[in-house]
Amino acid sequence: MQHRAVQRRALLAASGLVAGAVGLAARPTAASAATATATEPIPETAAAAIHRLLSGNHRFITGHSRHPHQSLQRLHELAAGQDPFVITLGCADSRVSPEVLFDQGLGDIFDNRVAGNIVDDLLFGSIEYAVEHFAPPLLLVLGHERCGAVSATVEAIESGGTAPGHIGAIVEALRPIVTPVLDQSGDKVENSVVANIKAQARALVDGSDIVREKVEAGELAVVGARYDLDTGKVTLVR
Repeated sequence: MQHRAVQRRALLAASGLVAGAVGLAARPTAASAATATATEPIPETAAAAIHRLLSGNHRFITGHSRHPHQSLQRLHELAAGQDPFVITLGCADSRVSPEVLFDQGLGDIFDNRVAGNIVDDLLFGSIEYAVEHFAPPLLLVLGHERCGAVSATVEAIESGGTAPGHIGAIVEALRPIVTPVLDQSGDKVENSVVANIKAQARALVDGSDIVREKVEAGELAVVGARYDLDTGKVTLVR
């Protein structure tokens, strides 16, 4: 662990660049929030990273967000390099911003977003770059309730129609994931959202030697999670 911490600092200086609830009593003052942020260590394990994210999400949904790492001082500190503690693969949706819903700030989350949180070669490249250069302990696939990309796929399959333009590429990427769960009991879109989160988490490990080697070495966990649009709560997907 000490070697890994040294390696991360060296990469930071040089580059400039799982698979494996916390209660808050009262809204903190600006001074106490700044102190807590300044003293909060960078998570070095997947469990610590998950705890920090879910703690931040709890603050968000209870109205106690601290808005950490969002100052000009933080901006200047990060100008020379970054050291995010988590990589996220989320959906391109204006309602699902990881820094907001996890109550984090600049430099905390290496955020990748695309409709349907689908892994492709470009996303693999971005994620592998972050895994190699910053060595965070957690890679989180973040899907969400009533995902439009998933809904479009369900509709296309059931109607036998096609999606317009390049939206069709999203539908075709999701089709083999969604089709097998359409006959399950319950809400078809919700079942498909969960199935897609699990499928993309598996794809990250199965499709990338870089990710898989880190997972097998115990240096990285790949975890799925679902964001509830109605409540703001993030729940891990097992």
